[in-house]
Amino acid sequence: MYALLLAIIYVAFISLGLPDSLVGAGWPVMHRDLDVPVAYAGIITMIIAGGTIVSSLLSERVTRRFGAGLVTGISVGMTAAALIGFSVSGSFWMLCLWAIPYGLGAGAVDAALNNYVALHYAARHMNWLHSFWGVGASISPFIMSYAITSGLGWSGAYRTIGLVQAVLTFLLLLSLPLWGKVDGRRAQTDHDAHPDTDSDTDPAGGHVPLRTALRIPGVMLILVAFFAYCALESTSILWASTYLVTDRGVEPATAAAFASLYLLGITAGRFMAGFFADHLGDRVLIRGGFLMVAAGIAMILLPLPTDVLALVGLVIAGLGSAPIYPAIIHSTPVNFGRRNSQAIIGIQMAAAYTGSTLAPPLFGFISAWAGLWIFPLFLAVLVALGFVMSERLNRLAPS
Repeated sequence: MYALLLAIIYVAFISLGLPDSLVGAGWPVMHRDLDVPVAYAGIITMIIAGGTIVSSLLSERVTRRFGAGLVTGISVGMTAAALIGFSVSGSFWMLCLWAIPYGLGAGAVDAALNNYVALHYAARHMNWLHSFWGVGASISPFIMSYAITSGLGWSGAYRTIGLVQAVLTFLLLLSLPLWGKVDGRRAQTDHDAHPDTDSDTDPAGGHVPLRTALRIPGVMLILVAFFAYCALESTSILWASTYLVTDRGVEPATAAAFASLYLLGITAGRFMAGFFADHLGDRVLIRGGFLMVAAGIAMILLPLPTDVLALVGLVIAGLGSAPIYPAIIHSTPVNFGRRNSQAIIGIQMAAAYTGSTLAPPLFGFISAWAGLWIFPLFLAVLVALGFVMSERLNRLAPS
Protein backbone atom coordinates (compact mmCIF):
# COMPACT_ATOMS: atom_id res chain seq x y z
CA MET A 1 0.00 0.00 0.00
CA TYR A 2 2.79 2.44 0.94
CA ALA A 3 4.76 1.36 -2.12
CA LEU A 4 1.83 1.72 -4.53
CA LEU A 5 0.94 5.18 -3.32
CA LEU A 6 4.62 6.16 -3.39
CA ALA A 7 4.83 5.08 -7.04
CA ILE A 8 1.85 7.31 -7.83
CA ILE A 9 3.51 10.23 -6.02
CA TYR A 10 6.71 9.67 -8.04
CA VAL A 11 4.71 9.90 -11.26
CA ALA A 12 3.03 13.02 -9.89
CA PHE A 13 6.39 14.71 -9.25
CA ILE A 14 7.57 14.00 -12.81
CA SER A 15 4.32 15.37 -14.17
CA LEU A 16 4.52 18.44 -11.93
CA GLY A 17 7.93 19.31 -13.35
CA LEU A 18 6.74 19.10 -16.95
CA PRO A 19 4.98 22.50 -17.20
CA ASP A 20 7.63 24.49 -15.34
CA SER A 21 9.97 25.02 -18.31
CA LEU A 22 7.34 25.47 -20.99
CA VAL A 23 6.97 29.25 -20.93
CA GLY A 24 10.71 29.82 -21.17
CA ALA A 25 11.20 27.17 -23.86
CA GLY A 26 8.33 28.32 -26.05
CA TRP A 27 8.32 32.09 -25.54
CA PRO A 28 10.68 32.96 -28.46
CA VAL A 29 7.94 31.63 -30.78
CA MET A 30 4.94 32.45 -28.63
CA HIS A 31 5.59 36.18 -28.35
CA ARG A 32 5.84 36.49 -32.15
CA ASP A 33 2.62 34.55 -32.73
CA LEU A 34 0.83 36.63 -30.10
CA ASP A 35 2.43 39.88 -31.34
CA VAL A 36 3.65 41.02 -27.91
CA PRO A 37 7.10 42.15 -26.71
CA VAL A 38 9.58 39.60 -25.41
CA ALA A 39 9.43 41.20 -21.94
CA TYR A 40 5.77 40.17 -21.56
CA ALA A 41 6.95 36.71 -20.49
CA GLY A 42 7.60 38.31 -17.12
CA ILE A 43 3.92 39.19 -16.79
CA ILE A 44 2.90 35.57 -17.30
CA THR A 45 5.43 34.25 -14.81
CA MET A 46 4.47 36.90 -12.25
CA ILE A 47 0.80 35.93 -12.46
CA ILE A 48 1.69 32.26 -12.05
CA ALA A 49 3.98 33.07 -9.13
CA GLY A 50 1.28 35.20 -7.48
CA GLY A 51 -1.17 32.30 -7.72
CA THR A 52 1.30 29.85 -6.23
CA ILE A 53 2.03 32.15 -3.29
CA VAL A 54 -1.68 32.63 -2.53
CA SER A 55 -2.53 28.92 -2.77
CA SER A 56 0.54 27.94 -0.73
CA LEU A 57 -0.57 30.20 2.11
CA LEU A 58 -4.10 28.74 1.95
CA SER A 59 -2.97 25.13 1.56
CA GLU A 60 -3.00 24.28 5.27
CA ARG A 61 -6.67 25.09 5.75
CA VAL A 62 -7.72 23.43 2.46
CA THR A 63 -5.62 20.29 2.97
CA ARG A 64 -6.87 19.77 6.53
CA ARG A 65 -10.46 19.96 5.33
CA PHE A 66 -10.27 17.85 2.18
CA GLY A 67 -7.13 15.74 2.62
CA ALA A 68 -3.85 15.69 0.72
CA GLY A 69 -5.07 13.18 -1.88
CA LEU A 70 -8.13 15.16 -2.99
CA VAL A 71 -6.26 18.48 -2.90
CA THR A 72 -3.50 16.98 -5.06
CA GLY A 73 -5.98 15.53 -7.55
CA ILE A 74 -8.00 18.73 -7.89
CA SER A 75 -4.88 20.90 -8.09
CA VAL A 76 -3.36 18.79 -10.85
CA GLY A 77 -6.71 18.99 -12.61
CA MET A 78 -6.54 22.79 -12.41
CA THR A 79 -3.08 22.82 -13.98
CA ALA A 80 -4.28 20.42 -16.69
CA ALA A 81 -7.20 22.72 -17.53
CA ALA A 82 -4.86 25.74 -17.53
CA LEU A 83 -2.37 24.07 -19.87
CA ILE A 84 -5.09 23.07 -22.31
CA GLY A 85 -6.39 26.62 -22.00
CA PHE A 86 -2.90 27.87 -22.96
CA SER A 87 -3.00 25.61 -26.03
CA VAL A 88 -6.18 27.26 -27.36
CA SER A 89 -5.24 30.82 -26.44
CA GLY A 90 -4.94 33.11 -29.42
CA SER A 91 -4.16 36.30 -27.53
CA PHE A 92 -1.97 37.40 -24.65
CA TRP A 93 -4.84 38.31 -22.34
CA MET A 94 -6.12 34.72 -22.58
CA LEU A 95 -2.73 33.44 -21.44
CA CYS A 96 -2.92 35.81 -18.47
CA LEU A 97 -6.38 34.48 -17.64
CA TRP A 98 -5.30 30.83 -17.76
CA ALA A 99 -2.17 31.62 -15.75
CA ILE A 100 -4.40 32.18 -12.69
CA PRO A 101 -5.63 28.55 -12.26
CA TYR A 102 -2.18 27.38 -13.33
CA GLY A 103 -0.54 29.19 -10.39
CA LEU A 104 -3.26 28.33 -7.89
CA GLY A 105 -3.09 24.64 -8.76
CA ALA A 106 0.71 24.48 -8.75
CA GLY A 107 1.07 26.08 -5.31
CA ALA A 108 -1.58 23.94 -3.63
CA VAL A 109 -0.26 20.62 -4.94
CA ASP A 110 3.34 21.55 -4.13
CA ALA A 111 2.54 22.28 -0.49
CA ALA A 112 0.20 19.31 -0.04
CA LEU A 113 2.49 16.73 -1.64
CA ASN A 114 5.66 17.94 0.05
CA ASN A 115 4.05 17.84 3.49
CA TYR A 116 2.53 14.41 2.84
CA VAL A 117 5.90 12.95 1.88
CA ALA A 118 7.63 14.67 4.82
CA LEU A 119 5.13 13.07 7.21
CA HIS A 120 4.92 9.59 5.73
CA TYR A 121 8.16 8.73 3.93
CA ALA A 122 11.90 8.68 4.58
CA ALA A 123 14.34 11.44 3.64
CA ARG A 124 15.70 9.45 0.71
CA HIS A 125 12.32 9.58 -1.00
CA MET A 126 12.08 13.35 -0.57
CA ASN A 127 15.40 13.71 -2.41
CA TRP A 128 14.50 11.22 -5.13
CA LEU A 129 11.06 12.76 -5.64
CA HIS A 130 12.57 16.20 -6.19
CA SER A 131 15.08 14.61 -8.54
CA PHE A 132 12.14 13.22 -10.53
CA TRP A 133 10.65 16.72 -10.61
CA GLY A 134 13.91 17.80 -12.28
CA VAL A 135 13.47 15.02 -14.84
CA GLY A 136 10.06 16.41 -15.74
CA ALA A 137 11.37 19.97 -15.93
CA SER A 138 14.22 18.80 -18.21
CA ILE A 139 11.91 16.89 -20.54
CA SER A 140 9.46 19.71 -21.28
CA PRO A 141 11.85 21.85 -23.40
CA PHE A 142 12.36 18.82 -25.65
CA ILE A 143 8.59 18.40 -25.94
CA MET A 144 8.31 22.07 -26.91
CA SER A 145 11.15 21.73 -29.43
CA TYR A 146 9.57 18.68 -31.03
CA ALA A 147 6.15 20.33 -31.20
CA ILE A 148 7.57 23.42 -32.92
CA THR A 149 9.78 21.56 -35.41
CA SER A 150 7.09 18.99 -36.27
CA GLY A 151 4.52 21.64 -37.16
CA LEU A 152 2.32 21.22 -34.08
CA GLY A 153 3.39 24.64 -32.84
CA TRP A 154 3.84 25.76 -29.26
CA SER A 155 0.17 25.08 -28.59
CA GLY A 156 0.79 21.40 -29.35
CA ALA A 157 3.32 21.18 -26.52
CA TYR A 158 0.88 22.71 -24.05
CA ARG A 159 -1.89 20.42 -25.26
CA THR A 160 0.32 17.33 -24.92
CA ILE A 161 1.42 18.10 -21.37
CA GLY A 162 -2.11 19.22 -20.46
CA LEU A 163 -3.44 15.81 -21.52
CA VAL A 164 -0.70 14.09 -19.49
CA GLN A 165 -1.79 16.11 -16.48
CA ALA A 166 -5.44 15.17 -17.14
CA VAL A 167 -4.53 11.46 -17.12
CA LEU A 168 -2.62 11.99 -13.86
CA THR A 169 -5.67 13.73 -12.38
CA PHE A 170 -7.79 10.67 -13.17
CA LEU A 171 -5.14 8.38 -11.65
CA LEU A 172 -4.93 10.50 -8.49
CA LEU A 173 -8.68 10.52 -8.02
CA LEU A 174 -8.76 6.73 -8.40
CA SER A 175 -6.04 6.46 -5.73
CA LEU A 176 -7.95 8.44 -3.07
CA PRO A 177 -8.75 5.35 -0.94
CA LEU A 178 -5.00 4.64 -0.70
CA TRP A 179 -4.29 8.07 0.79
CA GLY A 180 -6.87 7.46 3.51
CA LYS A 181 -5.49 4.00 4.32
CA VAL A 182 -1.92 5.27 4.59
CA ASP A 183 -3.09 8.14 6.83
CA GLY A 184 -5.01 5.72 9.02
CA ARG A 185 -2.14 3.28 9.34
CA ARG A 186 0.31 6.09 10.14
CA ALA A 187 -2.02 7.49 12.81
CA GLN A 188 -2.39 4.03 14.40
CA THR A 189 1.37 3.47 14.33
CA ASP A 190 2.02 6.83 15.98
CA HIS A 191 -0.62 6.12 18.63
CA ASP A 192 0.84 2.69 19.39
CA ALA A 193 4.34 4.13 19.67
CA HIS A 194 3.27 7.17 21.72
CA PRO A 195 -0.10 6.38 23.37
CA ASP A 196 0.14 9.32 25.76
CA THR A 197 1.04 11.90 23.12
CA ASP A 198 -1.06 15.06 23.24
CA SER A 199 -3.60 15.40 20.43
CA ASP A 200 -1.98 18.63 19.36
CA THR A 201 0.78 16.59 17.74
CA ASP A 202 -1.74 14.96 15.40
CA PRO A 203 -1.29 16.34 11.86
CA ALA A 204 -5.01 16.03 11.34
CA GLY A 205 -5.71 18.34 14.29
CA GLY A 206 -7.16 21.82 14.22
CA HIS A 207 -6.35 24.62 11.82
CA VAL A 208 -3.09 26.49 12.51
CA PRO A 209 -3.61 30.17 11.59
CA LEU A 210 -0.89 31.96 9.65
CA ARG A 211 -0.22 34.36 12.53
CA THR A 212 0.17 31.45 14.96
CA ALA A 213 2.53 29.58 12.62
CA LEU A 214 4.74 32.62 12.16
CA ARG A 215 5.10 32.99 15.94
CA ILE A 216 6.51 29.49 16.41
CA PRO A 217 10.18 29.81 17.41
CA GLY A 218 12.47 29.29 14.44
CA VAL A 219 9.85 29.65 11.69
CA MET A 220 11.09 33.05 10.55
CA LEU A 221 14.64 31.66 10.44
CA ILE A 222 13.74 28.81 8.10
CA LEU A 223 11.62 31.09 5.92
CA VAL A 224 14.59 33.41 5.39
CA ALA A 225 16.86 30.42 4.70
CA PHE A 226 14.40 28.98 2.19
CA PHE A 227 13.91 32.37 0.53
CA ALA A 228 17.70 32.73 0.22
CA TYR A 229 18.19 29.27 -1.25
CA CYS A 230 15.44 29.60 -3.86
CA ALA A 231 16.68 33.09 -4.75
CA LEU A 232 20.15 31.60 -5.23
CA GLU A 233 18.87 28.78 -7.43
CA SER A 234 16.66 30.90 -9.68
CA THR A 235 19.32 33.62 -10.08
CA SER A 236 21.94 31.03 -11.02
CA ILE A 237 19.68 29.36 -13.58
CA LEU A 238 18.76 32.64 -15.27
CA TRP A 239 22.00 34.63 -15.11
CA ALA A 240 24.92 32.15 -15.02
CA SER A 241 25.28 31.85 -18.78
CA THR A 242 25.09 35.62 -19.32
CA TYR A 243 27.72 36.21 -16.62
CA LEU A 244 30.10 33.67 -18.12
CA VAL A 245 29.81 35.18 -21.61
CA THR A 246 29.76 38.87 -20.70
CA ASP A 247 32.17 39.05 -17.78
CA ARG A 248 34.42 35.98 -18.22
CA GLY A 249 34.54 35.90 -22.03
CA VAL A 250 33.41 32.28 -22.28
CA GLU A 251 32.07 31.12 -25.65
CA PRO A 252 28.24 31.28 -25.68
CA ALA A 253 27.85 27.58 -26.51
CA THR A 254 30.20 26.57 -23.68
CA ALA A 255 28.51 28.93 -21.24
CA ALA A 256 25.07 27.56 -22.13
CA ALA A 257 26.27 23.98 -21.68
CA PHE A 258 27.73 24.62 -18.23
CA ALA A 259 24.69 26.67 -17.17
CA SER A 260 22.53 23.68 -18.04
CA LEU A 261 24.92 21.48 -16.06
CA TYR A 262 24.05 23.53 -12.98
CA LEU A 263 20.42 22.41 -13.30
CA LEU A 264 21.43 18.87 -14.21
CA GLY A 265 23.74 18.92 -11.18
CA ILE A 266 20.77 19.66 -8.96
CA THR A 267 18.79 16.79 -10.47
CA ALA A 268 21.67 14.29 -10.31
CA GLY A 269 22.73 15.52 -6.87
CA ARG A 270 19.28 14.87 -5.43
CA PHE A 271 19.29 11.37 -6.86
CA MET A 272 22.69 10.66 -5.31
CA ALA A 273 21.75 12.31 -1.99
CA GLY A 274 18.83 9.93 -1.66
CA PHE A 275 21.21 7.01 -1.08
CA PHE A 276 22.69 8.49 2.10
CA ALA A 277 20.01 10.98 3.20
CA ASP A 278 18.61 8.67 5.90
CA HIS A 279 22.09 8.02 7.29
CA LEU A 280 23.33 11.62 7.32
CA GLY A 281 20.10 13.35 8.30
CA ASP A 282 18.54 16.58 7.09
CA ARG A 283 20.72 18.95 9.10
CA VAL A 284 23.96 17.55 7.69
CA LEU A 285 22.55 17.67 4.16
CA ILE A 286 21.51 21.32 4.52
CA ARG A 287 24.81 22.34 6.12
CA GLY A 288 26.92 20.39 3.64
CA GLY A 289 24.87 21.67 0.72
CA PHE A 290 25.37 25.32 1.61
CA LEU A 291 29.10 24.78 2.23
CA MET A 292 29.49 23.01 -1.12
CA VAL A 293 27.69 25.85 -2.91
CA ALA A 294 30.01 28.30 -1.14
CA ALA A 295 33.03 26.34 -2.39
CA GLY A 296 31.66 26.45 -5.94
CA ILE A 297 31.09 30.20 -5.74
CA ALA A 298 34.62 30.70 -4.40
CA MET A 299 35.93 28.89 -7.48
CA ILE A 300 33.91 31.21 -9.71
CA LEU A 301 35.29 34.25 -7.87
CA LEU A 302 38.97 33.37 -8.23
CA PRO A 303 40.61 35.81 -10.73
CA LEU A 304 42.56 33.20 -12.70
CA PRO A 305 43.60 33.45 -16.36
CA THR A 306 41.68 30.26 -17.14
CA ASP A 307 37.91 29.87 -16.90
CA VAL A 308 38.02 26.13 -16.26
CA LEU A 309 37.83 26.55 -12.48
CA ALA A 310 34.84 28.90 -12.77
CA LEU A 311 33.00 26.43 -15.00
CA VAL A 312 33.72 23.55 -12.64
CA GLY A 313 32.65 25.76 -9.73
CA LEU A 314 29.26 26.26 -11.33
CA VAL A 315 28.76 22.49 -11.55
CA ILE A 316 29.87 22.06 -7.91
CA ALA A 317 27.40 24.77 -6.87
CA GLY A 318 24.65 22.80 -8.63
CA LEU A 319 25.58 19.59 -6.84
CA GLY A 320 25.69 21.43 -3.51
CA SER A 321 22.30 22.98 -4.13
CA ALA A 322 20.73 19.57 -4.68
CA PRO A 323 19.84 18.40 -1.14
CA ILE A 324 18.99 21.75 0.43
CA TYR A 325 15.38 22.15 -0.75
CA PRO A 326 14.27 18.54 -0.03
CA ALA A 327 16.04 18.49 3.36
CA ILE A 328 14.44 21.74 4.53
CA ILE A 329 11.00 20.38 3.64
CA HIS A 330 11.59 16.94 5.14
CA SER A 331 12.90 18.39 8.41
CA THR A 332 9.83 20.57 8.99
CA PRO A 333 7.73 18.03 10.98
CA VAL A 334 10.74 17.32 13.22
CA ASN A 335 11.62 20.97 13.74
CA PHE A 336 8.11 22.31 14.30
CA GLY A 337 5.83 19.34 15.02
CA ARG A 338 3.62 17.21 12.81
CA ARG A 339 0.53 19.25 13.63
CA ASN A 340 2.17 22.46 12.42
CA SER A 341 4.00 21.04 9.41
CA GLN A 342 1.31 21.62 6.75
CA ALA A 343 0.90 25.27 7.73
CA ILE A 344 4.65 25.89 7.85
CA ILE A 345 5.39 24.03 4.61
CA GLY A 346 2.71 26.14 2.94
CA ILE A 347 4.45 29.30 4.16
CA GLN A 348 7.80 27.86 3.09
CA MET A 349 6.44 27.32 -0.43
CA ALA A 350 5.28 30.94 -0.48
CA ALA A 351 8.75 32.08 0.64
CA ALA A 352 10.33 29.88 -2.03
CA TYR A 353 8.18 31.29 -4.83
CA THR A 354 8.79 34.83 -3.58
CA GLY A 355 12.55 34.32 -3.63
CA SER A 356 12.47 32.65 -7.04
CA THR A 357 10.34 35.45 -8.47
CA LEU A 358 12.01 38.52 -7.00
CA ALA A 359 15.71 37.64 -6.95
CA PRO A 360 16.44 37.33 -10.71
CA PRO A 361 14.97 40.74 -11.64
CA LEU A 362 16.59 42.25 -8.54
CA PHE A 363 19.97 41.00 -9.70
CA GLY A 364 19.23 42.30 -13.18
CA PHE A 365 18.60 45.75 -11.72
CA ILE A 366 21.74 45.65 -9.56
CA SER A 367 23.92 44.36 -12.41
CA ALA A 368 22.67 47.07 -14.73
CA TRP A 369 24.03 49.58 -12.24
CA ALA A 370 27.16 47.80 -10.96
CA GLY A 371 28.00 45.33 -13.73
CA LEU A 372 27.66 41.56 -14.16
CA TRP A 373 30.93 40.98 -12.28
CA ILE A 374 28.84 41.18 -9.11
CA PHE A 375 27.09 37.86 -9.94
CA PRO A 376 29.20 35.58 -7.66
CA LEU A 377 29.11 38.15 -4.85
CA PHE A 378 25.32 38.29 -5.08
CA LEU A 379 25.21 34.49 -4.81
CA ALA A 380 27.70 34.56 -1.92
CA VAL A 381 25.43 36.86 0.08
CA LEU A 382 22.47 34.53 -0.46
CA VAL A 383 24.52 31.47 0.55
CA ALA A 384 25.74 33.19 3.71
CA LEU A 385 22.20 34.26 4.59
CA GLY A 386 20.76 30.79 4.08
CA PHE A 387 23.58 29.08 5.98
CA VAL A 388 23.46 31.42 8.98
CA MET A 389 19.66 31.19 9.30
CA SER A 390 19.65 27.38 9.06
CA GLU A 391 22.42 27.09 11.65
CA ARG A 392 20.56 29.41 14.03
CA LEU A 393 17.49 27.19 13.64
CA ASN A 394 19.56 24.13 14.53
CA ARG A 395 20.32 25.69 17.91
CA LEU A 396 16.60 26.14 18.58
CA ALA A 397 15.10 23.00 17.10
CA PRO A 398 15.08 19.60 18.88
CA SER A 399 18.02 17.29 18.10
